[in-house]
Amino acid sequence: MERELYTARLARKDCISASAQCYHFDFVVDELESFPYTAGQFISAVATDEIGKQQTRAYSMASAPNKNHFELCINRVEAGFFSNRLADLPDDADELLPVGGKISFHGPHGFFTLHQPLTDSILIATGTGVAPLRSYLQWLFPTGGPDRSEGREIWLLFGTRHETELYFHEEFEAVARQHRNFHYLPTLSRPGENWRGLRGYVQDHLTALIEERTGKVGPPPVVDPATPPGELKFDIYAYICGLNEMVAGVRETLSKLGWNRKQIVYERYN
Repeated sequence: MERELYTARLARKDCISASAQCYHFDFVVDELESFPYTAGQFISAVATDEIGKQQTRAYSMASAPNKNHFELCINRVEAGFFSNRLADLPDDADELLPVGGKISFHGPHGFFTLHQPLTDSILIATGTGVAPLRSYLQWLFPTGGPDRSEGREIWLLFGTRHETELYFHEEFEAVARQHRNFHYLPTLSRPGENWRGLRGYVQDHLTALIEERTGKVGPPPVVDPATPPGELKFDIYAYICGLNEMVAGVRETLSKLGWNRKQIVYERYN
């Protein structure tokens, strides 16, 4: 069955990290009054390449639902068909996308969404894996809107190499200042000498975070293996997004700490 295609117009494009060639895009779906989706879902962009082959790329929404808008956060990849098409300046190439240009897409898709009822949550990302987690945070703590976090403790453990690659850093700091139950933990694997935050990989700090919480609420309960998966309920979940190696490392760390695999929700993009 063919998927219904929509058209999105590029309203704004910003380079948010020159060193990582990362861009933030704001799209508008003019044909719709609203484009509803659940925080954490993705769209699939569709275009025909120079030899007539249809190319499709999945990109997580980097924003909470907002009328007929959605935002993306994409790294420009060397020889990448869509990332180059979106990120490069129009110049003389007809296939490149200027502000006001349009893309075709279908969606929303995906199940990388927050479990309901909401629980304490550890959000773990590297690189552009932070995009769907930003979508969560905008939905949980909307600017000028009602706080949907229900007082749950929310941690964002965001790892990258350099300080210039901490996408949306000031935005996350602002949310942490405004909401005492949100804890922003950026960590750098190649920090400069002036960096005063965490150092190393996200895995290096995850155990300490969980052990601190465990000291307050106790160890995870032992799960009866006879319990049907649909009936399993936990008081905390981890949501992981990034490259496969990081996702695998975090899942292994959590498993060693006694977490049930149903508590570990993940999405990887390589």
